[in-house]
Formats: sequence, structure tokens, C-alpha cells
Amino acid sequence: MSLGQVFPAQYETQLAAKAAHLRHLLAQFALPETEIFRSAVSHFRQRAEFRIWHNGDDIYHCMFDPASRQPVRVDEFPIAAKPIADFMPVLLKAIQFNHQLRYRLYQADYLASTTGELLVSLIYKRKLDEQWLEAARQLQQELAPLYNVRFIGRARKQKLVVSDDFVTERFNAADRSIQYQQLEGSFTQPNAGVNQQMLDWASNCTAGLGGDLLELYCGNGNFSLALASQFDQVIATELARSSIKSAQYNIALNQIGNVQVLQMSAEDVAAALQHGRMLKELDLAKLALNTVLVDPPRAGLDPATLSLVSGFQSILYISCNPETLAANLAELAKTHDISRLALFDQFPYTHHIETGVLLRKR
Repeated sequence: MSLGQVFPAQYETQLAAKAAHLRHLLAQFALPETEIFRSAVSHFRQRAEFRIWHNGDDIYHCMFDPASRQPVRVDEFPIAAKPIADFMPVLLKAIQFNHQLRYRLYQADYLASTTGELLVSLIYKRKLDEQWLEAARQLQQELAPLYNVRFIGRARKQKLVVSDDFVTERFNAADRSIQYQQLEGSFTQPNAGVNQQMLDWASNCTAGLGGDLLELYCGNGNFSLALASQFDQVIATELARSSIKSAQYNIALNQIGNVQVLQMSAEDVAAALQHGRMLKELDLAKLALNTVLVDPPRAGLDPATLSLVSGFQSILYISCNPETLAANLAELAKTHDISRLALFDQFPYTHHIETGVLLRKR
């Protein structure tokens, strides 16, 4: 299929194929009915990255075809959120004859929020200076009446921020609006509409469970904050420092008092709990950790973390790779039943599948 294009007439057929593939991969387990959460068929992606191609006076966005590895010009990108799709030609027109902003510009990365904020990272193959910063500041001011856009300049070992290096997103959870700082260069869920459905589903799954929640791979607190009202305490762990800072910022921003974020790997958490050691400054004896939420990378859960997770009464497993999910479930199904199964279509028109599984201990 053409890069970045949408095919609404094919959407339902493709989604049905994903659902069938997911059930095929998990066929060895006793499965409930699959809950399917659809994406918008266009303008659903809040992040986009492009190479910037220079051809004489002309410049344009391009992507590389994964098969031929040849550059493909991109003049329209309807999978991107409207703030991105609408701004792409505006950016090129604004910098086409602006030497400071165009010279040796290599790449443009976009991050948008559903509230209309837009962050554009301009990446260069040259050292940036105060002249670049002043040119970017001037352009941001000129565009401000029409576009809520902010610029960042990046080069090797350089990051120049004109104003902010994040956008603020809003999602709803348990009848409350929650704000999230989404930082440039850090992981955030790319499909905001589907992420809202994921938060709703997770909140519904955990309603009434009570006790305390342990979350591994918490990122910027996407699930931690949304589920905080369901539990007495939420202990969230993450390894990436930038994500931890965003999670702590988001906790303070929303004035949520029962979420603590620890910089620990899943393996270290498993070791601490297995041997009854302190979890950083937390006394494990005072916690009622009945529920665990895991949102691991594509490699899934390592053996130590898998062993840790199997000891919990309830497991909420968010997976971006159904193959490793199936492998992990082969172990977890020895002690737990799958009570809910969800497919979240984060990436329409691709083969990628995001899955949610709720397991309850027998």
C-alpha cells in the first residue's frame, strides 16, 4: 500500500483479519469473546517522522519504501492527526527560502495532541547557534495567531528549545479529565483515540479489584494516573529517566496523591519482591499488591518478571506483540484464566496488533 495513505473501504476487512489472526495465535487457550476497539479511519496518528529532501529550491517530506528502500515523496499524509497533516505544507513554505531554518535540514518530527498543540523537531546535519534559535523563535511568533506550534532544533549533541519540548494531552478516566505531559523523544501511545479506549477498558477491568496496583513499564504514567482512583496505592516502575520525569510531572499536574513512580527495571522489581527486600523506600509488608499491570516492549516479559507476575491475583497485560504475548500466556495460563481479551487497533492499515488481556488467578 502507498506510504501514509488511508483506505477506509478496506478497514473493516483488515480489522477482521487481525482479529482472526489474534485468535489463531491464542487458539491453545480458553478464550472469551474478543472485544474489538476500532480506530478512526483517517487522521488518527499523533506522531510522524519524515526525512526532508532538498531538490534545488524545492524541499519536501519523504519516507523510505521498506521494500525498495527508495525515498518516496510525501505531499499529503492523511494518517496523521489534523494538526500535523495541515501544518506539513505550512512548514515547508515557511522555511523554503529561510537559510537559517532550511540549511542542512535533515529530518522533521511531529508530535500533536488532541487539544491542538503541535511540537515540531527540526533535525540538522550541522551545528546550531543563536542565529538558528532567533530564526525559529521569530517563525514561531509569526505562526502563533493560526497555529499552536513550538519548535525544537536538534543536531549532534545539541537540543535547542524555543519554548517547550512537550505537548499536553487530555484523556478521561473514571469521570475525570487527566492531563499528560507528552515529551519530545519519549514514548507515548501514537493513536490518541484508541488510547482513550484502552484507558476506558483498563478502568472497567480493574473496577472493584481494590487493594494496591503494581505497574511495570509505566512510561509517562498513561495507565497509572487513569487507574489511580481504582486502588489505594499505585506503585509504578520505569527505567527511562525522561519517562519518569514526565510521570512525576503528570502526578503533580493532576494532584494525584496515591501514585509513586520508581526508577527500577522489571527484573529488579522481581528480585526485590522475590526476596522480600525493600522496594526502594517502600515497605512491602504495608502494601496489598493484588493486581499487576504490565505493558512490556515487543520482546514480552523475561522469565524473572513472568514468574513475579504469576503470583498476582489479577494481571492486566497490554501487549504490542501477539507472538510474545502467546508465549507468555503459555506460562500464565498454568495458574490463571483469561477472563477478558481485547484488540486495540492502534495501527490501521498495518499488520500490527495491540492486545489487552485480563487474567484472574484460579
